[in-house]
Amino acid sequence: MKFNRAPLARIALASLLCIAGSAHAQGQAQPQTYKIAYIDPLSGPFANVGELMLMHTQYAIEDINAKGGVLGGSTKLQLLQFDSKLSAQESQSALQAAIDQGAKAIVTGGSGSSVVTALVQSVARWNQRNPGKELIVLNHSSIDPEMTGKTCSFWHFQTEANTAMKMKALANYIKKTPDVKKVYLLNQDYAHGKQWASYGRQLVGLARPDIQFVGEALHPIGRVKDFAPYVANIRQSGADSVITGNWGQDMTLLLKAAGDAGYNLRYFNHSAGSVPGTVTAVSQAKTGQLTWVAEWHPGQADSPKVDALAKAYKAKTGKDFLAPRIDLTPRMLAAAINKAGSADTIKVARALEDLSFDSVVGPVRMRAEDHQLLLPQVVNTIAPVDGKVVKLGWEGTNYGFRTDAVYTGNELAQGTDCKMVRP
Repeated sequence: MKFNRAPLARIALASLLCIAGSAHAQGQAQPQTYKIAYIDPLSGPFANVGELMLMHTQYAIEDINAKGGVLGGSTKLQLLQFDSKLSAQESQSALQAAIDQGAKAIVTGGSGSSVVTALVQSVARWNQRNPGKELIVLNHSSIDPEMTGKTCSFWHFQTEANTAMKMKALANYIKKTPDVKKVYLLNQDYAHGKQWASYGRQLVGLARPDIQFVGEALHPIGRVKDFAPYVANIRQSGADSVITGNWGQDMTLLLKAAGDAGYNLRYFNHSAGSVPGTVTAVSQAKTGQLTWVAEWHPGQADSPKVDALAKAYKAKTGKDFLAPRIDLTPRMLAAAINKAGSADTIKVARALEDLSFDSVVGPVRMRAEDHQLLLPQVVNTIAPVDGKVVKLGWEGTNYGFRTDAVYTGNELAQGTDCKMVRP
């Protein structure tokens, strides 16, 4: 018996075409990925800071993806995680690993300005040597003005108010606070700690020429276990207030030592209140006032967009929401990718320049000349709940945040020494 092979051949060909078409359709259905590398401390004395920042970043990226991702739904964001260990050397290793895994953007800021500056410099060198494989750095928390000043880089974007802007906000507040008379400068011994002290002398001294600066000290970052000797020196100076850039355990241990000594001090800080454990430390010290400045604080009145975001964040993570600027960082990146209509790094960077963004804390703008985000700053003090000014307790305590003053990004904007070199 003879078989007619032609129909069988046609069936086989049709099957192959069907399989190929199905595979092609599945390939089209799979979105591209845009990889973002998170590089910040996830171990050591500031691990709680790094974990907080990671969770905020992760939540925003997952929310962006849940809403379709970027580029019309063709691309999803993917977060890679690396531990900087608060070390420039470890951060360099993390950067190389991120590059090897195909990252196009770095999100960082919690490792300190010196580490982030080294990262930016390394990225700039990589980009110069590897055209077509460039990366950008999105810095949400390291606030050295030099990073958007003399050492500015086209590849670096700062989404937090810098040191000068924050100190200007505090100086404006101190100008109207006559009980601040004698100030001690106590700071961590690294670039930003020294800058916080310098800007304190300069801007607070300008706002209040009558203030006396009665002493100054630097201490190793993350290594002091007992601040009692420092507190004793502050007390001997006769200071009523301390300008300190301390954060993490360096802030909580300072509060503890002053509380143990029964020393009622005022502290002026850039961001310590946003770090978990600080409110608890203030409540346990039972003495002293910590005034700090940020784009928002928990319990802030007239902030419905942040309140809604904070509620959704806690429902998903079980944690308290603290830092809108970290959440807006990947959201601004996504907006720039969409504005550029491309994931190409140079196009995305150009789209970020002068980008206006309707954030949960109000309209913000990335200044093109130096890549400094202009965003509002709220001066606030950790204080007992009184049911009137402070209505919300935090970290399971009866302490929350009192709004003292609010300034727009434009009010705090400084001039810049940046001489931007663009590719």
